Amino acid sequence: MTGFALALILFVLIHVGVSATGLRTRIVERIGEGSYRGLFSVASLALFAWLVTGFRAMRADPFDPLNEALWWPPQWLHWPAIVLIALGFLLGVTGLLSPGPTLAGFESRALAQEEPARGALRITRNPFLWGVAFWAAGHLLANGERWAVMLFGALGAMVLFGARSIDRKGAARNPEAWAKFEAATSNVPFAAIVQGRNKLVFSELWWRLLAALLAFAMVGLAHRMLFGAAVFSTPH
Repeated sequence: MTGFALALILFVLIHVGVSATGLRTRIVERIGEGSYRGLFSVASLALFAWLVTGFRAMRADPFDPLNEALWWPPQWLHWPAIVLIALGFLLGVTGLLSPGPTLAGFESRALAQEEPARGALRITRNPFLWGVAFWAAGHLLANGERWAVMLFGALGAMVLFGARSIDRKGAARNPEAWAKFEAATSNVPFAAIVQGRNKLVFSELWWRLLAALLAFAMVGLAHRMLFGAAVFSTPH
């Protein structure tokens, strides 16, 4: 097993097998919430660094079987993939810039507010996680190698599972306040707005959307240099 594959397995495992299960509760009971979050952050960063290092080594080896293609994406999928990735940036970045009950460290403070569902949280309770899911889905459309199916498939599934886990933990932490928050939001993007339980308020989002578009443009322009694939031109 390559370092890339092992790092990916362990990265997903600590997020799904630890953070999203009762094991997290037992660890917190022993060492406390603050210590758990600190250790979890260090472990996540270490595994992410290992994942990046392993990815570079794997991609540099032309004989690594993970570089073999499972399928060849047709050219017409390029722009639909870009749209999904752009949507991922819009949700992910605005979500990070909209602290709320589903963002680590802001759970209790945000729930105590009179209107906890603001900004990107009006669109979905878990904007950052859904942003990662759309980003992963876009990359799955544009890449057919084994490593891509492993990486983007695993990350996409992980964050969607994590969104459900965050909802369960929020309801368990403060049932009454969470019920109020849940009534005004939805996990699935735009569902609460379509159902009339919330509304889109552009004044809460405009500068966050600009930051998201800037981030998308910067990564897109540097993508060929960083990863060897152009974003804003159709591959030949």
